[in-house]
Amino acid sequence: MGLLHGRCVGPSAKHERVTLICVSDLGKLLVVAGVVAIVAGIAFMLLGRANVPLGRLPGDIVYRGKNTTFYFPLATSILFSVVFSVVLYLIGRFRH
Repeated sequence: MGLLHGRCVGPSAKHERVTLICVSDLGKLLVVAGVVAIVAGIAFMLLGRANVPLGRLPGDIVYRGKNTTFYFPLATSILFSVVFSVVLYLIGRFRH
């Protein structure tokens, strides 16, 4: 398998089963990932201005020592996991 100037090149004779990844497909994936990152960034900025207590939920672990602070947003992580799982489930359900 090889990539040559944006075109997919077929598998070599030694390999029976090879997945081809075109450079243009990789470019599309990067663009989609960038758009998702921008939308997520804008959403976090808006949530921050709306005083939504993400990161300060009951269950988030905060330890403040004399010279150090340890912060682990456990409840916020679980909430994001549930929300993203539901969104991805719905996307997968409607694609088929």
